[in-house]
Amino acid sequence: MIISFHSILVSFALCCSSALGGNSSVINFQVGVILDLDTQLGHRALDCLMIARSDFYSRHPNYTTRLVLHARDSKGNAIDAAASGLQLLKDIKVDAVIGPQKSSQANFLMNLGERAQVPIVSFSATSPSLQPRTNFFVQTAQTDDTEVGAIAAIVKAFQWNQVVIIYEDSEYGNGIVHYLSNALQDINARVAYKSLIPVSAHEDFILKELYKMMTMQTRVFLVHLSYSLGAKFFLKAKAIGMMSEGYVWIITSGLMDLLSSMNLHVVEAMQGVLGVKPLIRKTSNLDPLRLQKTIFDLANPGYKPADTVSNFEVWAYDTMWALAMAAEQVGTHYPEASYLDTTADLNFSDLFNLPISKRGPKLLKAILTTRFKGLSGMFHLVDGKLYPTSYKILNVVGNGEKEVAVWTQSNGLKSVRRNTVDKFNSTKKEDFSSSIMWPGKSRVIPRGWEVPVRGKKLRVAVAVRPGFEEYLNVMKDSRTGAVHFGGYYIEVFKSVMAALPYAVPYDFFHFEKPDGSCAGSYDDLINQVFLQNYDAAIGDITITGNRSNYVDFTLPFAEGGVVRIVPITYEDDNGMWTFLKPMKKELWLTSIAFFFATGLAVWILEHRTSSAFRGPPSHHLGMIFYFPFSTLVFAHRERMVSNLARLVVVVWMFVVLILNSTYTASLSSRLTVQRLRPAIADVKELIRKGHSVGCYQGSFVCDTLRGMGFKDSKIKMYSLPEDYKEALSYGSKSDSISAFFDVVPYSKLFLSKYCDKYTIVGPTYRTDGFAFVFPKGSPLVADVSREVIKLTEIGEMLDIQREWSISDPTCNGPDTTVTSVSVSLQSFKGLFAITGAITSSCVLIFIASYVYKNRSSLQQILNSRTTVWSKIKEIGTHFDQRDLSIHPTIMERDPKFKYPKPEVAEIVSSSESVHSSNTNLTVLSLPMNILSTQSNNVAVPNIPTDSTFSNSAVVLPVSEEESNTAIDASDS
Repeated sequence: MIISFHSILVSFALCCSSALGGNSSVINFQVGVILDLDTQLGHRALDCLMIARSDFYSRHPNYTTRLVLHARDSKGNAIDAAASGLQLLKDIKVDAVIGPQKSSQANFLMNLGERAQVPIVSFSATSPSLQPRTNFFVQTAQTDDTEVGAIAAIVKAFQWNQVVIIYEDSEYGNGIVHYLSNALQDINARVAYKSLIPVSAHEDFILKELYKMMTMQTRVFLVHLSYSLGAKFFLKAKAIGMMSEGYVWIITSGLMDLLSSMNLHVVEAMQGVLGVKPLIRKTSNLDPLRLQKTIFDLANPGYKPADTVSNFEVWAYDTMWALAMAAEQVGTHYPEASYLDTTADLNFSDLFNLPISKRGPKLLKAILTTRFKGLSGMFHLVDGKLYPTSYKILNVVGNGEKEVAVWTQSNGLKSVRRNTVDKFNSTKKEDFSSSIMWPGKSRVIPRGWEVPVRGKKLRVAVAVRPGFEEYLNVMKDSRTGAVHFGGYYIEVFKSVMAALPYAVPYDFFHFEKPDGSCAGSYDDLINQVFLQNYDAAIGDITITGNRSNYVDFTLPFAEGGVVRIVPITYEDDNGMWTFLKPMKKELWLTSIAFFFATGLAVWILEHRTSSAFRGPPSHHLGMIFYFPFSTLVFAHRERMVSNLARLVVVVWMFVVLILNSTYTASLSSRLTVQRLRPAIADVKELIRKGHSVGCYQGSFVCDTLRGMGFKDSKIKMYSLPEDYKEALSYGSKSDSISAFFDVVPYSKLFLSKYCDKYTIVGPTYRTDGFAFVFPKGSPLVADVSREVIKLTEIGEMLDIQREWSISDPTCNGPDTTVTSVSVSLQSFKGLFAITGAITSSCVLIFIASYVYKNRSSLQQILNSRTTVWSKIKEIGTHFDQRDLSIHPTIMERDPKFKYPKPEVAEIVSSSESVHSSNTNLTVLSLPMNILSTQSNNVAVPNIPTDSTFSNSAVVLPVSEEESNTAIDASDS
């Protein structure tokens, strides 16, 4: 009765508006209005349109255009909406259409608008999938895709990692799902389930879906339903107990905006629900009370208080203003007829043959460029949609809603602070502890998931590796058939689950085939968890990157790493070349090189002064090799005359002492201590020589070996430790393996039993440890990981290890730390650098001194006109001469030094000369003080005066008999 009376008044108002538009001085724009007038939203929206039209022209009485409204009832379905649109476009020939009310009604109607080139403007069809289909469809409301950021921010703020999306099977419901899923994925929240509710769903279907969701772990539900379906849904959720403590319900703006229009029983069922709603700030322009003070209040005595005006009604008001402004802009420039005259071309038998609007495209362009400050704020269209604004987060409390937070694209989610100057606060999970009332009137923030009481227990798959009962074992009672699980992994899992702050029922299931054999590899087990055939898995399951793409791992509870087990062999130190092994080849070569270099340096420094380093060429070469090697046993007897040579020898003897001691110690150790030696110490050598290696069947280690470069034919898989123990012992047989690769825990336990025969060599290849496995996005992962850390910190993990005798496996076999090590050059680099620097410096100082003292003689040789080779020979001859300019006491200490006999030498004065052609004369450069001391005993023969010598020259006629009695100055 109320609705019918309302229709009469609306018709009266429309007639009045038509009469007003009948004035010949105004330009009329025919506007169709298609709404569901049998719904409260429909007729309230029509009220707002009429109020907006009246307000606009009362404020702009001088405008020359008027909008004439033609309302049609779409009766809640797409067919009636399309029929109304056809009638308005063909019969009334409207310039624009406001509506339709629902997104599902807009599909066909927007195509009619495009064909007739008439803009279709909707303030309530919010599906984001509508806009790209045609340019003639305009959405003057916030589309649903703009609110997914606010919803995702709520989920992120409370750290919920799984949600269930509930949406209706319509254009309105399907349009948001893609955007919502992407937004949740961006915050690492997993969509556990999508519940699709038909628009015409019966109560039985809704109950079935609710019971299904009740058995899930997830307790966070996102609801995107229409007004009527949403009310029915929450009444049923309340009836079966899903509106109690622990549940989280979040509704989208389409349902939240119409909360004030819902029955009180529905509002009571929705207590504790969170919802989002576009933020429309109350200003002087937005006076909801005015919307009641109209004649329509008489027709709608059931209207709610003024502060419950919905956003749809506000958008309807602004839509009328925008259309009126656009009409005024177009009408002043194009006052001609609205439609082209195509009557002759119309085929009246064609239902969809519509007349083409002439002002429609211009009116559409004007609407898209219209900007003004309306009731909802700044009216501004972008790409045919209302520019997105902020959202407020509301909590259904009592008979209304309570604002708890505000979300903006720039600042994210901010909680609303009460009774403070600063209204907004940085949002943390704890900020909402007192501001939000959750379902069941609880103030405790829901965890977001629960182990379903009415659902099944957790199905935990157990992967058992035979041969290591300490870690995991399964025993089946032959009489009762009961299966008992034990071992370190089982005890750790039980301790972790018992430490959780809530009870989690679970059952163990052996991952095996009906015949008792293993049901597959570890990757097969991971796949079963991924397919949710199991709720968890435990065992020696290593965390890998590929597996983490399908399941979630907790933090590891056992160490990781892959090592190489090889048979023990001993070094054979009885070979003929054992004496060379104490030092590496590069150290041998370097030592020999320094031996020769030191001998050469000493020869250079002593050759001109010491008789021990003089003689024929063969004597020189022998001394260079002999002298440094004689220092090994300190057997050298040569007297050092030069201080530089003494310094070189002292430093070299220090080097020899260290080398000798190191060599002796290393050789003694090799000959007296039995040393372990792996058959092949390097993985690359295994690959290069084509050796076979082993791994546990079904383990990721086999894939690791392939990644190292081993061929599939060289990788052998074993399932029992006895099998690969025998394979390691076969030696060179075809069934043997040179090394077995396994994870650290099992390798240690294996060696504790067979450490007298096998050992671990090489590096530990880093891998993550063993962890518990859960389906992707499981809420248990974080809590279980947290308890693993706590049990490790308090030492309970070590207690469990000691209980199962795996904390520190002991071994009574040989000491595997004793290995053969040859001394390398690296240990002596500093020592060789020191002796090399000192030796080189001494040689350079000697050469510089020699050049300086004999610069005149050397200059004469260099200035001579002989060949380069002759000059080199003369310089060599000059250097080969003995230097007798040293102190006399030093010469006297030289046991080989002898003064000349008096009958074979004479002192030649400075004025006398010697003929250079006399080959029987040898000239000695002797100091004058030596000659003067022996002058009474020296005879000077008669010497020709063809060549002149210096005043210190001594000319000696040498015969073969006297060659050994006089000073031999021609020693080479």
